[in-house]
Amino acid sequence: MALMFLLAIYFLLPIYFLIVAATKPQGDLASTNGLAFSHFNLFKNLSTLFSQSNGIFVQWAVNSVIYAVLGAVVGTLLSALCGYALAKFEFRGREFLFSVILGGVLVPTTALALPLFLLFSATGIVNTYLAVFLPSIVSPFGVYLARIFAAAAVPEELLEAARLDGADEFRTFFSVALKLMAPSLVTIFLFQFVAIWNNFFLPMVMLQKESLFPITLGLYEWNGQTSRVPLLQESVITGSLVSIVPVIIVFILLQRFWRTGLASGSLK
Repeated sequence: MALMFLLAIYFLLPIYFLIVAATKPQGDLASTNGLAFSHFNLFKNLSTLFSQSNGIFVQWAVNSVIYAVLGAVVGTLLSALCGYALAKFEFRGREFLFSVILGGVLVPTTALALPLFLLFSATGIVNTYLAVFLPSIVSPFGVYLARIFAAAAVPEELLEAARLDGADEFRTFFSVALKLMAPSLVTIFLFQFVAIWNNFFLPMVMLQKESLFPITLGLYEWNGQTSRVPLLQESVITGSLVSIVPVIIVFILLQRFWRTGLASGSLK
């Protein structure tokens, strides 16, 4: 418990610093203790953030929601379909294919950014929403988790019963398997959502239009301008605080489901 308490402090300290810094006026950032509150200026900082550059931060937030929510939903569905097929269907090369997918887990996403850029450049979709959205819906780790969950949570007897009732494979999956896998798929959704929301390198490579930026890339661009426009520093800090709020909300709303999904392997 003592170790867990120290680790909790270690992980929460940056968030505490972010909250403290976001409440300070620009002049107090360098002149006061970084971990101590001073003049409460949070609401003015938020007003400045959302009005900065004609409200571009709102557009970045909308873009992040589009990338993360749609990407996580589609990515989770594709992972569920692939994992279910690998767990429940016998076909030649199944284990080899699964080994290739596991190998994909080991490949860092930054290593794929340049090949993806060359591919998307050849197809003409660089600097569009699709350039960030399409790579986000592919998750080897999600396929791996879905196969494990499908093998444990979907009994063969139920699938056989559905087929005997005349259901085809897609109807069997959506009517029977998907419902049994639902708590586990929330875990995959959360992994996907957080990974896409925090994604930075891929949008930086793919996007040039400021109106297409997610929050991560937009704040990075602002941070690079603080040497010329020091007042942007407070907006970067306040924007960073705002950017973690959706992730916290999603975890709180879905914690009952993803905790069930993580623990499903302990039940028979």
